[in-house]
Amino acid sequence: MTLDINYTTKTKQLIDNLKSVCANYGLGNDGNEFKIISQVFLYKFLNDKFRYEVKKLKPELDEHKDFSAALTKLKKKEYELLMDLLDENVPRLRPDQLIAHLHNIQNSGDFAKTFDDTLNDISTKNADTLSIKSITGAKDKVFDRLSTFIIDESQRDAFCRALINKLFEFSFEQSFESYFEEKYDFFKDIFEYLIKDYNSDSGGKYAEYYTPNAVSRIIANILVPGKVKQARCYDPSVGSGSLLMSLAHKIGEDKCTIYSEDISQKSSTMLRLNLILNNLTHSIPNVIKTNTIAQPFYLEKLKFDYIVSNPPFKLDFSDFRDDLENDSFKERFFAGIPNVPKAKKESMAIYLLFIQHIMYSLNDSGKAAIVVPTGFITAQSGIEKKIRERLIDKGWLRGVVSMPSNIFASTGTNVSVLFLDKKADSEHIVLMDASKLGETVKEGKNQRTVLTREEEARIVNTFNNKEAVEDLSVLVTKVQVQQKNYSFSAGQYFEVKIDYADITGTEFAAKMKGFEERLNTLFAEGNRLDKEIQKQLKGVRYE
Repeated sequence: MTLDINYTTKTKQLIDNLKSVCANYGLGNDGNEFKIISQVFLYKFLNDKFRYEVKKLKPELDEHKDFSAALTKLKKKEYELLMDLLDENVPRLRPDQLIAHLHNIQNSGDFAKTFDDTLNDISTKNADTLSIKSITGAKDKVFDRLSTFIIDESQRDAFCRALINKLFEFSFEQSFESYFEEKYDFFKDIFEYLIKDYNSDSGGKYAEYYTPNAVSRIIANILVPGKVKQARCYDPSVGSGSLLMSLAHKIGEDKCTIYSEDISQKSSTMLRLNLILNNLTHSIPNVIKTNTIAQPFYLEKLKFDYIVSNPPFKLDFSDFRDDLENDSFKERFFAGIPNVPKAKKESMAIYLLFIQHIMYSLNDSGKAAIVVPTGFITAQSGIEKKIRERLIDKGWLRGVVSMPSNIFASTGTNVSVLFLDKKADSEHIVLMDASKLGETVKEGKNQRTVLTREEEARIVNTFNNKEAVEDLSVLVTKVQVQQKNYSFSAGQYFEVKIDYADITGTEFAAKMKGFEERLNTLFAEGNRLDKEIQKQLKGVRYE
């Protein structure tokens, strides 16, 4: 979809307004601030999703300005029938649980309790649809009792009123309803904006990074060049789910089931919002909060048709590294496990474990796309080399695209994308160097390279059509890669061209004479400098 700047701006204003409420009640930059804002967002999404689906079944309700009041006037049997007709993945809400109703009764006594009870009841009644599971099977609470984050009980009513007023103001100006038919590429920008104050490159062991829209679209369009009937799609380091969302849009939301794992509760919360927005609510029960490397949930349960991943590159996993030496992990981590360095444990290359995990998790005809640091594709030895050898020797490498530098605003690491296919054509492996594409733009303190839609299309079409384009792409065979020490770098296969110009014998003689005269001049100048230096040395005296 075309990015709706006005909509994104309004949504970011809502985030700022909610942060302002938190700050006014002493929760600015508090550890619970993110929970409050993300859960209030979820409550807003559920309201709008419910309204949208109900009005599709009963269009006459759209004529009423006060949807909550109109729903309340329905007879009990009529309301129950309406709920029965809703898709099983649509959240069920009562009229008294809608934002408009809470706004209308905000001056009633003990409003904080009413607010918390409302969210808790929504959570309980929709647990099967909305809850995220841990590896133990325990389901999370969709909503906390948000008022309890305010220590001063006398301020809780006012705090909850402030929250509901901000939501009501936003609902009056803007609704998510009009966007439920769209594709939510824009939501990645909102996610990035929402967590920017709770995340940093160095802060937090599991800091989130965002896959740029262009990279997500390129991956989806290369990974799925044609129509797909049904597919199981998986991301073992899912974050907010941007790669999976692009993949689902390409395949069709009704044709794919999403599976994911991530250790971050924060990311799981944002993924839940993303799935609701993108008509993928049916996949929320497949979102698992776990340590994918040490405690994978799906490893022996399912193999996948498509896997996408932008895994963390460097991370300290020394606290469970030795556990991975167990024989039960040997088959999955065939190439080995990075050692713990004496210094800078945070530099441990955990992405190498994710690559091996993904290779293990593909079904017999599975395809995958993995974002890796570009250094991986040329490393001369070690785990990197062993992985590349396995991919080539088994014929699983479809190709590699090396991206422009700074395409990720949050990291200066150069990245490439590996495209794996268990049924790859080993005689036409596509290696592409797209590092010269894009234009540089400034985003805050960072510089970022942005690809145009035309450049995206050029990358996708060149790759899918298996075209060799000068200074961009090359087609190589399995044998050629083996002969080049298993290098995946396009530049090492480009033909070196020397430009020749035809000249006459007279022109050649003139050029040679010019070179000779130039050399004689340089030699003469060199002799003069030698004499001058000797003269200066003779004048040096010891004092």
